[in-house]
Amino acid sequence: MRADTDGDDGASADADSVTRALEAFRAGDPVCVHDFADREGETDIVYPAGAVDEAAVAHMRNDAGGLICVAVSDAVGDAFDLPFLADALDHPAVDDDPDYDDRSSFSLPVNHRETFTGITDADRARTIVELAGAAAAVDDDPAGYGPEAFASEFRAPGHVHVLRGDRDGLAGRTGHTELGLAMAEAVGAAPAAVVCEMLDDETGDALAPADAEAYAHRRGIPYVEGSDLVESLT
Repeated sequence: MRADTDGDDGASADADSVTRALEAFRAGDPVCVHDFADREGETDIVYPAGAVDEAAVAHMRNDAGGLICVAVSDAVGDAFDLPFLADALDHPAVDDDPDYDDRSSFSLPVNHRETFTGITDADRARTIVELAGAAAAVDDDPAGYGPEAFASEFRAPGHVHVLRGDRDGLAGRTGHTELGLAMAEAVGAAPAAVVCEMLDDETGDALAPADAEAYAHRRGIPYVEGSDLVESLT
């Protein structure tokens, strides 16, 4: 379970968990991030998008089991001219009012144009890494990469869901989208992070935080609370 945050020992443990998480992220390794009990209450496996390969996709597919998504910063979303998916769809089923937040962060699902079906580990890894490269290009020169360049590299629909981070980052929203992007910014990585929810094979529900933390400990993966990331990175 999470260390008690009362007293100096608890505060030190929380700071250490953030430090370990950022060190892993800087090295291109995964981090298990629990958001908040009063929000989704889920733990995601989070990678810097530029470090994802076939093995990382297989890791998330097998050990997490949720949807593999790429979060990009609001500035990158603007440069790509990416809509929120709910705004782009004209269908009576559209209802973007989730219980856990004001709106979802889903934008377009895409494949890189040099993939085949887009769903294999190799195809999704290619799409993810290329999304990170495009995000880095925007970060380097915001005016130099626009929607036409994005469309020349990616096609929709596809098998990698792109998420748009909040314009105000963690000050505006504290989902895994923003938590992953805040870690990327903190370590100087491209403004793109991969998130995938951890599910429980026995119940089918979200994996309980204690079980997610135990998994992380067994696998040598840092586990960090979203509240500690918010406190440290804002």
